[in-house]
Amino acid sequence: MNVLLQEEDCLHAVADQKGERLDVFCARASGETRSRMQGVLSDGGVTVNGKVAKANCKLNVGDAVCICVPQPVAMEVEAENIPLTIVYEDSDIAVIDKPQGMVVHPAPGSESGTLVNALLFHLTDLSGVGGVLRPGIVHRIDKMTSGLIVVAKNDQAHNALAAQMKTHAAGRTYVTIVEQNIREDEGTVNAPIGRHPKDRKKMAIVPDGREAITHWRTLARFGEFTLVRANLETGRTHQIRVHMASLHHPVAGDTVYGAQKPKLGLEGQALHACRLRLAHPRTGESMTFRAPLPGYFKRALIKAGCDVPAAEMDAWLDRLLDEERDE
Repeated sequence: MNVLLQEEDCLHAVADQKGERLDVFCARASGETRSRMQGVLSDGGVTVNGKVAKANCKLNVGDAVCICVPQPVAMEVEAENIPLTIVYEDSDIAVIDKPQGMVVHPAPGSESGTLVNALLFHLTDLSGVGGVLRPGIVHRIDKMTSGLIVVAKNDQAHNALAAQMKTHAAGRTYVTIVEQNIREDEGTVNAPIGRHPKDRKKMAIVPDGREAITHWRTLARFGEFTLVRANLETGRTHQIRVHMASLHHPVAGDTVYGAQKPKLGLEGQALHACRLRLAHPRTGESMTFRAPLPGYFKRALIKAGCDVPAAEMDAWLDRLLDEERDE
């Protein structure tokens, strides 16, 4: 292989073996691990002959490969006295009802005001598996998505919960308001998701993406909008938003995958993780947690045409979800 140039965070190299997988070549060229390179590739950080390429791309001799590896950013995470709704807490886990608009963990551009900053203030222990920037974080939800997230307070709990997420022993139920009337009562979207080929900030359904499966069901119809329950069999970035948009029913308020002008007075997508099911990592006890509908979601439902009074919406939604479970 011929390394042409090493920039501050980008490496340019020329392929020297026909048929070599791109992720293997990138690991060889950069000295990084293959798994690290797969992460960079999934973020759209590698181009072949000027075009963003996937990990399983097969190279030809002479292909020009550009590898841009984000440099680690030195960042101290400080505890911040941010109000936090703790639904449940014991010595192993905490379940948080995250508000819409809160980022889960610090990152460039969001160094403070995150869930992690709040956790460091309110909790005495957090697992270290996620590293300095993600203590206790087992899974994430988008900044503008509200609802339940479980946090691990020690490494044993973290590893056990992560295993449950991987095998789907743990699960989350989302409710969302989507645009237009869905005629079908239920369905499943099984379509792989990866980085958008032209916009690295977006996800898309792509042939060589990672497996993504969303089960959805109609809960209530309001003419131009529909209330939908969604359960994930996989946990890809923006999965519900991408899959519902693929059905031509984008999540209301989602200006990335839907209408550029938000509807229903929303300032972000109407997507709420209302239930969380898991086995306690120490006792094995089956536990289910619920998060009430936040104010923004109730106001959007009323604007969509829901005639249930805001004060009664949580009981109404529980009945809808419990009726599904009993069928």
